Amino acid sequence: MSKAFYPKLAAINIRKNSKTYFPYILTCIGTIAMYYMILALSRNPGLQQIHGGGTMTIILSLGSWITAIFSVIFLFYTNSFLMKRRKKEFGLYNILGMEKRHISRIIGWETAFIGIISLISGLLIGILLYKLMYLAVLKVMNADIPLGFDFSLSSLGISCALFAGIFLLILLNSLRQIHLSNPIELLHGGAVGEKEPKARWILALIGLILLGAGYFISVTTTNPVAALYRFFMAVILVIFGTYCLFTAGSIALLKLLRKNKNYYYRTKHFISVSGMMYRMKKNAAGLANICILSTMVLVTVSTTLSLYMGLDDIIHTMYPKRILITANNTAPDSQEIMHQWIDNTLEKNSLTAENPVEYTYLIVTTNRQENEFQLSQPNGDVNNMNLMFFVPVDDYNRSAGTSLTLNPGEALLYSSQSTYQPNTLKIWDQEFQITQKLDELKDSPILASRSLNTYVVFVKDASVLKQLDSQFQQVSPQDESRIQTIYGFDLDADSSTVQTAIQQWIDTMEPFHFQGSLQSRDNNTQEVFGAYGGLFFIGIFLGILFLMATILIIYYKQISEGYEDKERFRIMQQVGMSHAEVKKSIHSQVLTVFFLPLITAAVHVAFSFPVVTLLLSALGLTNTALFTYCTIGCLLVFAVFYTLIYAATAKTYYKIVS
Repeated sequence: MSKAFYPKLAAINIRKNSKTYFPYILTCIGTIAMYYMILALSRNPGLQQIHGGGTMTIILSLGSWITAIFSVIFLFYTNSFLMKRRKKEFGLYNILGMEKRHISRIIGWETAFIGIISLISGLLIGILLYKLMYLAVLKVMNADIPLGFDFSLSSLGISCALFAGIFLLILLNSLRQIHLSNPIELLHGGAVGEKEPKARWILALIGLILLGAGYFISVTTTNPVAALYRFFMAVILVIFGTYCLFTAGSIALLKLLRKNKNYYYRTKHFISVSGMMYRMKKNAAGLANICILSTMVLVTVSTTLSLYMGLDDIIHTMYPKRILITANNTAPDSQEIMHQWIDNTLEKNSLTAENPVEYTYLIVTTNRQENEFQLSQPNGDVNNMNLMFFVPVDDYNRSAGTSLTLNPGEALLYSSQSTYQPNTLKIWDQEFQITQKLDELKDSPILASRSLNTYVVFVKDASVLKQLDSQFQQVSPQDESRIQTIYGFDLDADSSTVQTAIQQWIDTMEPFHFQGSLQSRDNNTQEVFGAYGGLFFIGIFLGILFLMATILIIYYKQISEGYEDKERFRIMQQVGMSHAEVKKSIHSQVLTVFFLPLITAAVHVAFSFPVVTLLLSALGLTNTALFTYCTIGCLLVFAVFYTLIYAATAKTYYKIVS
């Protein structure tokens, strides 16, 4: 037998099965190109030299790992559609006398051709589009655009090694399936699992419980710190619940429709319901995958888009004043030293502190039980962790322009993220009567970048802070005093003048014996753009990747079902069913189940909204309205794409069966 026989046969097979192979090859090319681009960006030395680029690099590196893991899972999953479609062909080869080792050679050459075409095309596209992606990253970070063109040789090598390894594993898995199957199994490989399944009510109940538990966690979580790991717990529960419900619940739904005689005994409904019933087990798994990927697209894009669009709000939340200076009140006359140190530099640069805000406060981390607060332990319950600030009421009066007075044992209270119902507050052996609950605390620097639920307790004077601090020292003697002063103000000056003043403050910090820290909105804005711009870029990047996966799964689902239904519809037409009736039946069948993943994904997104809102607040975005608009907008745009996919795949399905 000629050595060129197997390569020629493999090439002919790919060309003859172009309807299934072409989308797979395009997906491989797109995945390779996207992986190369994100890996090369994470290794770009120019990006690391930009202010804020270090944070962006870390996020891009994390994104490259996510893309690599997703590529392995996704390409294996899509290749399973190809193997299922080809098993009958391989079984026929086997019956006609071709040994399994010969079939293995054909599969080996097919995998080699696909791998080589995908690697070369994907890497070329990745190299060509890399510069465009780099410019997009710099635009997101508001950085200067450099000239020149470069590519990462190391990223090229890693990409080749990764996807060569993936194609090798796919080949080994395909060979395993061929060698473990007999010719009859191969001939009927595409029809496995077509027996009508039973309605598994226990599994459906488990799915409802898992889904309800995930929704309950999302809705009841109120602590931003706890929201992070509880969100992942809820995600896992919802994923498993979705699979259970689609596997068992969809079957139960179809059986209920079959019991409804007015619905079932119509031509288009009878054909569609009975057609989906006998293969719902494998159909449900595909629908669940589509639902989960759709949810991932919606959540990923809506959250990162909200963060990027709300960057100005986030920066002002993190830095309510242009300059924020914190002094540790451990040294005598620390506040006088701080003001002398600040005023000296302001006078030197002809600057004036505008809209100044100053708070002296005691900060403690506590756990709450009704109206009692206990000092939190290192291994304490993170779900019940709170920050407490005790501030003299005179500081509030200066900031708010009021003249409130308090008696000993009285307090004003502001709660940042939850409503405080009791009228008393007790910490250690001190009990305070709440005389007023404040609705807002504008431009307060002590609330900047606080992810925990925060209580600000305004007390009579600084002596109360010292008394509480003394009690704190007794409970935790190894810690120093937690009384600090934060001073924030704005400057009406250009960025270069502010940078000069900041450098002078840094240079004179030690000579003035100032103990504390300085933060500037000017210095940190670029770092924030690097972090949140990176999240936005990764969100859009992964959103495109997940959307591509969703489209391909839907396409292969429709193609595979079209070939399975072709013979059945041919028989229906032979017994008198018209083309128009076939088309109506197809339309009914696809519509009955096709939009179920989209509707379920929308429900998932709606229930995830509370916990995702908490996560965004921990990242500094408190504009819930913006997140709402972004979520609704993403859902509408995705629904349009989903409908277009439906229209295209339903048309392909109809062509196959007719």
